[in-house]
Amino acid sequence: MLKGRLFVISGPSAVGKGTIINEILNLKDRVSLSVSATTRAPRAGETEGVSYYFLTHEDFEARIKNDGFLEYAYVHGNYYGTPKAHVEEYLEKGWDVILEIDVQGAMKVKESYDGGAYIFILPPSIKELRNRINKRGTESAEAAELRMSKAMGEIEYLDKYDYFIINDDLDEAVNAVSAIMTSEHQKIDESAEALLNRFKEEN
Repeated sequence: MLKGRLFVISGPSAVGKGTIINEILNLKDRVSLSVSATTRAPRAGETEGVSYYFLTHEDFEARIKNDGFLEYAYVHGNYYGTPKAHVEEYLEKGWDVILEIDVQGAMKVKESYDGGAYIFILPPSIKELRNRINKRGTESAEAAELRMSKAMGEIEYLDKYDYFIINDDLDEAVNAVSAIMTSEHQKIDESAEALLNRFKEEN
């Protein structure tokens, strides 16, 4: 069995990452979304193992010492991280794994994981991104401006990624991500070597 592929997807807030990923999960078989771990308390409606893995500070720090995360960060008094075991388990089973993480996390994964495809989701324009953030109507004008400032900082990392997709039309964006995932499986790399060895054994 050929190993699965890791796909890291990043992009500014309100660009539509989550919507695209949900469509991919419905469209493609044998694809798993990695669930992050955190030490913060669950919020209303959040489910263990679906929204996050909720850990104590002691458990999280023990896993750090045992190299249990692909990446992690300490933000506002709590840890957040990507558990390594889930990712490795699914990749070994031949499943693709998607990580939806910010650019700092993506860069840490790039340092610790040899392989993977890095996809950056962009808005059609900065004006449209501002409109999407404002349409949420859940934040003050000051908070919205902070999100815009953060978005511009994230876009600066674009050249660190392998692919970019402009999310203007949802169907086109989903098809583009799906095409990237398919093409990554057809790269001439260690997967091709494993396939060649399998053909030799069958001969």
